[in-house]
Amino acid sequence: MGNLTWHLSIDIETYSDIDLKKAGLYRYVQSPAFQILLFAYSWDGGPVQIVDLAQGEIIPQQVIQALSDPQVVKHAYNAAFEWYCLNKFWPSPIEQWRCTMVHGLYCGFPAGLGKVGEAMGLPQDKRKMGVGGSLIRTFCIPIKKPAKTTGYRIRTFPHHEPEKWQLFKDYCVGDVVAEMEILRRLSVFPVPEAEWQLWQLDQRINARGIACDLQLVEGALAVDQQITAELMTEAIQISGLANPKSVQQLRKWLTEEIGEEVEDLQKETVSDLIKTVEEGKAKRVLEIRRELSKTSTKKYAAMQTVACEDGRVRGLLQFYGANRTGRWAGRLVQVHNLPKNKMATLEYARQLVRDRQIDMLKFVYGNVPDALSQLIRTAFVATTGKKLLVTDFSAIEARVIAWLAGEQWRLDVFATHGKIYEASASQMFGVPLEEITKDLRQKGKVSELALGYQGAAGALINMGALDMGLAEEELPEIVTRWRNANRRIVDLWYAFEAAALEVMQSGQSVGVRGIIFARESHHGNGLDFFTVQLPNGRKLYYVEPRLAQNDFGKQALHYMGPDQKTGKWTLISTYGGKLVENIVQAIARDCLAVTLVRAEQAGYETVLHVHDELGIESDRPEDLDKVLELMAEPIPWAPGLPLSAAGFVTPFYMKD
Repeated sequence: MGNLTWHLSIDIETYSDIDLKKAGLYRYVQSPAFQILLFAYSWDGGPVQIVDLAQGEIIPQQVIQALSDPQVVKHAYNAAFEWYCLNKFWPSPIEQWRCTMVHGLYCGFPAGLGKVGEAMGLPQDKRKMGVGGSLIRTFCIPIKKPAKTTGYRIRTFPHHEPEKWQLFKDYCVGDVVAEMEILRRLSVFPVPEAEWQLWQLDQRINARGIACDLQLVEGALAVDQQITAELMTEAIQISGLANPKSVQQLRKWLTEEIGEEVEDLQKETVSDLIKTVEEGKAKRVLEIRRELSKTSTKKYAAMQTVACEDGRVRGLLQFYGANRTGRWAGRLVQVHNLPKNKMATLEYARQLVRDRQIDMLKFVYGNVPDALSQLIRTAFVATTGKKLLVTDFSAIEARVIAWLAGEQWRLDVFATHGKIYEASASQMFGVPLEEITKDLRQKGKVSELALGYQGAAGALINMGALDMGLAEEELPEIVTRWRNANRRIVDLWYAFEAAALEVMQSGQSVGVRGIIFARESHHGNGLDFFTVQLPNGRKLYYVEPRLAQNDFGKQALHYMGPDQKTGKWTLISTYGGKLVENIVQAIARDCLAVTLVRAEQAGYETVLHVHDELGIESDRPEDLDKVLELMAEPIPWAPGLPLSAAGFVTPFYMKD
């Protein structure tokens, strides 16, 4: 093959007795029942061939050799799946793979072959055929309820449904056709090499997984089951209801009991009622309701389902999961929203749960479901003889926005004491730093969290300003004071917004503070983007950009993207502060990416990362300082960006 690079596009169909969606790719493939049924492939965009492994055909030797040949680039849609499945039988290094799904996500498209095809307006024959789902249910998973009519068999083989099997083969071929067409259109807008290397590192981290304390998990599930049963029995005894979990029944009962209309049973309503209702039946039933809703045993159950034979949980991170910024998203156990842990005696609580000491748990912690909820994080552990080094960047978004805007007083804070909440209050209220009261620090803190991206009073309320005891009428003044103290950041919002409008009106690219805004399209492919080039060369893509009036009657940039709530492909409006938010979060993500690569090159084994936090499994706890130094090292493409990190060593994952 000489020095030419060849391209091999692949799609496979597989069978396993493990539920792929619930248990994840790694446990699915590790099952002894796992097998590859169909293997469809195309050389360099040529006609698609299909190998029917289920009926005894074998993959040509030339293709098997190509799987490990560095001169052959392997492509697939969601290539992590094909790569991991094929490696069970034939070696194929991840460095030789490229993922068309990641390419689509990079360019601002949704995940899913059908969804991308639709968003790109691919002709119907080049998209996934709609029958896929039912064929997969027929051939790829065991029969849930074996029937007498089919001789109680537990799975369907090709000879049981020959016509459907032929359709399935066509469907597999169609996937390769769709994947190649998507790749052909996207290839004009390449993914930077550094991103491919990061994706490969992400596959290694996901495949490495993190150890899980299954004794704790099983203990938690058993304790929860008993506590729930006890609480339910108590609620039934007090209220006489058939099902105290039913919102309808309970609302009616409470309304009669309290003598006032109970509108709903949402978290806030229940908490407020507990405060106001006097001691008695209603109050106790409300407390039970709150306790029952507290337990998030779903995560424990998920861990049990996902854990592989060796007790490790794999596949928790989705590369480029957050549309546009490229941040990671959580999968399977959803590590991005684990409950915080506040109790001081985590070690003791864990032991009681592992030993299922329910009476002692009640005696020490009172609210057992709440204790279980706080222990969820701690089910992720270091393996015997090792520890977890948990480190995270300090105030990374605040640092990035200060650096991007050139807000000097903030950069000085980060280069010295780093107390941004106090310093912010000092700037806002003209009070020396050492005289900042707790009350003023709160105002500084809520402003910092809420106002950096053009938020106003509403953003302060969302961040909990009223719960902190601030009055609604003082919020506009806080907004004004923060903006006056951060003129450069305010300028940045308007500069980015003006740049976006200018690009859309003139078609010319515009640079603002090292960020390049441009319009990029390819008429032959029908693709059109508004792009933002970040300091490291990565780009953010906004699909099908246009100017239109926004809700405030102003000209604004609009683009196509997934709706935040429904995920539907829809028209989205944006503005200066929002662009700043996207760009700051994207740069913060790139700082994490640099750190992940540095840690791997230094020989550290990352097992988890969440937002701006890193979890490394190590048998050298004394290396914590080295990891922190590594995180604070300057980043070549961000001269003058002050980074720092803090961390701790622990046998189990937790929030410090």
